[in-house]
Amino acid sequence: MGWGREEQVVLPNPEVVTVTDPDAPVKKRFRERTLPEVVSKEITHAVGGRKATRVSQALLEASKAYERERFGDALKVLRAVAEDTPDVAAVRELTGLCLYRQGKWAEAIRELQRFTEITGSVEQNPVLADCHRALRHYGVVDELWEELAAASPNAELVTEGRIVMAGSLADQGRLTDAIRLLERAPGGGRRVRDHHLRLWYALADLYERAGELPRARELFSRIMEIDGDLADVVTRVANLA
Repeated sequence: MGWGREEQVVLPNPEVVTVTDPDAPVKKRFRERTLPEVVSKEITHAVGGRKATRVSQALLEASKAYERERFGDALKVLRAVAEDTPDVAAVRELTGLCLYRQGKWAEAIRELQRFTEITGSVEQNPVLADCHRALRHYGVVDELWEELAAASPNAELVTEGRIVMAGSLADQGRLTDAIRLLERAPGGGRRVRDHHLRLWYALADLYERAGELPRARELFSRIMEIDGDLADVVTRVANLA
């Protein structure tokens, strides 16, 4: 499942600056103008052939609104079909992500938890964890991270979950543990991808907060050399000069 959006997300704790993108791995789903076959079949099974076209069009309309960051508009469309689609995972997922982007943590948790129950997927564990982090449910964040790490669906998803988990540790004043968690992440090697840069940014931020300024400067500078447009990395380098 998944829905596209920009690289920097709204974070629950303004003191923890990261550029995690919890639903980054799901950006590919709705680039086309039609729903993936698996989603179309799920809708047809849920509402029958007569209503399937209407619901499918509504879901596409909502996904386009989401991509344009019109989360309220997307939710209006999704709620109009919600009664007919209580067990359609894609509807639950997109509804949860819209609520997440609006900072409605508890509502987002309900929707994304239902998505997880329907699919058995850990795909939205990073987003769920970030919601629980916002509500200071740190024990639940731990559980979601452990579940994601054990499943290890792909490097990108695990990295996003790792960043959220590190943010949770930092929220609790456990900067050393947060730094250690990010330092243990696999490196990008010669092929540095976006999720590596986001992890490095989060780690550099933690270094700065911990007073390890030379290490923060070195890592922010490395990020800037690769992607100077990532978040506020240019400003961070300048401030540490």
